[in-house]
Order: sequence, then structure tokens, then C-alpha cells
Amino acid sequence: MKKQPGRRKHVPQRTCIVCRTARPKRDLVRIVRTPEGAVILDETGKRNGRGAYLCRQRSCWDTALAKRHLEQALKITMEPEARTALQGYAAGLPQSLASESKKNGR
Repeated sequence: MKKQPGRRKHVPQRTCIVCRTARPKRDLVRIVRTPEGAVILDETGKRNGRGAYLCRQRSCWDTALAKRHLEQALKITMEPEARTALQGYAAGLPQSLASESKKNGR
């Protein structure tokens, strides 16, 4: 059976818990609370557990950690080690997506 020409593949959308912007799932970072209670980054988007999505910009991460949006979304009190690990990851992200687009010449 042949695929129909012109038919687009479905792109799953997810919403950032801070800025509430809906984006393709691959453009966001998923953070998971595992069944054991650990909070980890999920680069594949397929780990088992309760997940929350954040944009790949530092401003959303800083807000999520400072105002406890992440803890509310994951329904957990975050351990200091997990918070430190997430802050370390956020430090490597651009401040905003607009600045990243300017770097790429868009």
C-alpha cells in the first residue's frame, strides 16, 4: 500500500509549563518524576513517570525553579541535588529563543 501524496506526518504538540507556549514535542525538554520519586531529564521523551515540559531557554527554567512550577507540575517536593542538577543543565541554555534565532540568521 502506498502513502498518499501530500499527507503530512502528525507532529505531537506539548505546552511549556512556564510560558504556556505550545510547541512541537521535540522542541521542548521533558523532566520526569520516576515511580521511585527521582527527578531526571528525559532526553528521549519516553521515560516512565509523570512528566513536565519546558522550553529550551534559560528564562523558563529559571522561573520554573524559582517559583516552584516544576514541583507543582510533578507533584513532588524537589530534593536539593535534583534542583542543582537542573540548574546546571539550564546554565547551558540560551537566555531566550529569540536570541538563538538571531544567532542562526533568522
